[in-house]
Amino acid sequence: MRLKRKDILAIEELTKDEIELILSTAESFKEVSEREIKKVPTLRGRTIINLFYEPSTRTRTSFEIAAKRMSADAINISTSSSSVVKGETLKDTARNLEAMNPDCIVLRHPSSGAPEMLARLVRCSVINAGDGSHEHPSQALLDLLTVKERFGRIAGLKIAIAGDIAHSRVARSNIHGFAKLGAEVSIAGPPTMMPSEIEKMGCKMFYKVEDAIRDAHVIMVLRIQLERQKTGLFPTAREYSKLFALDSKKLEHAAKDVVILHPGPINRGIEISSDVADGKYSLILEQVKNGVAVRMALFYLLMGGSRE
Repeated sequence: MRLKRKDILAIEELTKDEIELILSTAESFKEVSEREIKKVPTLRGRTIINLFYEPSTRTRTSFEIAAKRMSADAINISTSSSSVVKGETLKDTARNLEAMNPDCIVLRHPSSGAPEMLARLVRCSVINAGDGSHEHPSQALLDLLTVKERFGRIAGLKIAIAGDIAHSRVARSNIHGFAKLGAEVSIAGPPTMMPSEIEKMGCKMFYKVEDAIRDAHVIMVLRIQLERQKTGLFPTAREYSKLFALDSKKLEHAAKDVVILHPGPINRGIEISSDVADGKYSLILEQVKNGVAVRMALFYLLMGGSRE
């Protein structure tokens, strides 16, 4: 089975059925990572290029591992070691990569819309690994998988997303994803970090974390995106931590079976306390584990192959 689309650019574009297909496919791939020999021949002979214009640990590594576990050839390109430092444009880079006939390009880029532009320029599949403040679809998919595994469902759950909403591509993708699968989504953060008209995406907005997480089944904590911010959005890190960091005291407002998510990297003591990040409610490392399975599923559904 394959997705009836060439690219994965945004959760907003995916239907509920497509999301559920990706999640069920990812569940079937999880057992590969538990094998003694963690490899299947599914995409043997395929070439996948990871083209990252921004730093990354979890996303880039899991895309590479996913490709290699499916026997594809994975090529990693970072801007610091490419012709980008010599002034080459994304358009020219795309044309040169296209000439080498890859099967898929995974792109992370600081400009919103860059993956969509790349997808128009190349014949191969394009997966958006995060573009500016727009979307991060594979992150939302692994978050959905993590929650579905814990609760057995998404519909009817209360989801709270707290932190720097305005600059977070993860927040946008997750709002779309959880809402499409029937969850109730609330967001919380400083007024200076709330995008205008965000409620039109179907979520409830609060300026106090305690209000947003009340009776929540899932709390996703976001990192402050200093690299995308202008100065003066909050007084000090200490003040932000006092008002908006998720700690054990604030956690008392959530549901008793609450789980904690974080897309990483974590700034301990700023947006989340260490006892919560490492505590019994945390599924942060489970998210990382599920990231490999989700990215294996995306490769499989876009490029096809047998499930030997």
